[in-house]
Amino acid sequence: MAVTVLCAAGVLKITAGEIVTMQGGAPTVSIVIGAYNAQRYLAQTLDTLLAQTLADFELIVVDDGSVDTTPDILENYRTKDSRVRPLRIPHGGIVEAANAGIDAARSELIARADADDLYLPDRLAKQVNYLAQHPEVVALGSRMMVIEPYGSPVRISDHKLTHEEIEADLLQGVGWAMPQPVSMLRRSVVLRVGGYRNKYPWSEDLDLFLRMAEVGRLANLPDVLAKYRHHPGSTNWRKHKIQLANKPQMLREAHERRGKQLPAGTTFSTPWVEPLGQKYTHWVWCALKDRNVAGARRHAVSALRASPLRPAVWRAAYCALRGY
Repeated sequence: MAVTVLCAAGVLKITAGEIVTMQGGAPTVSIVIGAYNAQRYLAQTLDTLLAQTLADFELIVVDDGSVDTTPDILENYRTKDSRVRPLRIPHGGIVEAANAGIDAARSELIARADADDLYLPDRLAKQVNYLAQHPEVVALGSRMMVIEPYGSPVRISDHKLTHEEIEADLLQGVGWAMPQPVSMLRRSVVLRVGGYRNKYPWSEDLDLFLRMAEVGRLANLPDVLAKYRHHPGSTNWRKHKIQLANKPQMLREAHERRGKQLPAGTTFSTPWVEPLGQKYTHWVWCALKDRNVAGARRHAVSALRASPLRPAVWRAAYCALRGY
């Protein structure tokens, strides 16, 4: 079976999973990343994106006024690969960085990425393939492997796949239902619904996907296409209280736009609330299972600092010390 469609890059032919694009014009995909003081993981992220099997893309990294070595890292990559397009703006936050990248993008397909995550080589190819065959889908995610800060596997996500399931979760405040770090969006639709907004700080992705679901369909691929790094510096870790406070009004408005009422007695929660000692202890075991002894020992130290009186922490620390 072969599918041929017109796109910004010319004629896109998809046959048996193979993607071939005509040269010239806009790239098939514009990858957009916002980066603020992202020096710790940025190079690892860029390496996985530059190794994609679909090579016809531009990689727009919006440096949101970083004061660490992020600009130097980006300049180094720019000199080595012409697909890398650093864009530096005054520090304004996640929304300003995301919108600046989308405004600068030359492709209709926007692949969002985070500066601390890792991407499987066939991420772009599989998502472009799917969107070419499903023009009704305006935002496409996938399942992901959650990893701890040093890269050891924690679990495979169980993201729901259909529009109806995803929208139902979004309307309950589950922003994770459409995973922004591995989402591919149709740029025209993002602009049509008003792009990212500052109205609900640190919940800009949930707000956008709720609005996109009103004009098109959402979907997630069952494939694991990214490694989502959970670490203490991540937005969901640091800003979960603000995200939780945003949900009542945001979801009330989303229901009203659909001609519905937010069910009485609706309660909201976040999956990111977990005692630090418990989280670090869990990561000890994940790292040991992955034979990452150095990482396990670092987590053990953090766990002891956070919960020095818990027996489970000392048990994990002992196993980390002996290396198994």
